[in-house]
Amino acid sequence: MNKIKLEIAGLSYSQTQSGAYALVLVETGGKRQLPIIIGSFEAQAIAIELEKMTPTRPLTHDLFKSFAQSFSIQVNEVVIYNLNEGIFYAKLICEKDGLITEIDARTSDAIAIGIRFNATIYTFESILSNAGVLLDENEFDVPKLEEAENNEIETNSFLNLSIEELTDQLNEALENEAYEIASKIRDEINKRTSK
Repeated sequence: MNKIKLEIAGLSYSQTQSGAYALVLVETGGKRQLPIIIGSFEAQAIAIELEKMTPTRPLTHDLFKSFAQSFSIQVNEVVIYNLNEGIFYAKLICEKDGLITEIDARTSDAIAIGIRFNATIYTFESILSNAGVLLDENEFDVPKLEEAENNEIETNSFLNLSIEELTDQLNEALENEAYEIASKIRDEINKRTSK
């Protein structure tokens, strides 16, 4: 069975489940998307890595990466291999000293770990046929997590703050693990300092 490569298209709030997110994977070179409903913790862990943010303390998935690297274990692939009653099943394909090991994992955790290792994400045609959504040519891209926030922070509220005040707020947001807010503050700082 040939594997189909997937890429992360984005994260958005789930329209069907309160407090959940839709992780949207897109077929590389194709027009099908694979939406997967995940929890807020896993969505945050994925968003932090995609945004290249550094939390003040390591998250669980960061800890896993440090642990694996300490023992020279590399995660090469994430494979979404099954769909049963609306639940996706995934595994991590790991390597140590040429020995390949498959580890069963929740799909959201597998992807959160996989992106920390730059692992390739795959699935199979049967899964894309059953759960994939065909993209319309005129359809817009999936919004990024920070664009889809319920509690949107107006960037106008940052206009009256100095760089030092923004930096203080950024540090406070990171300490409180408010990563969505931190990304908005970071963007405002970057916008001002790149001029």
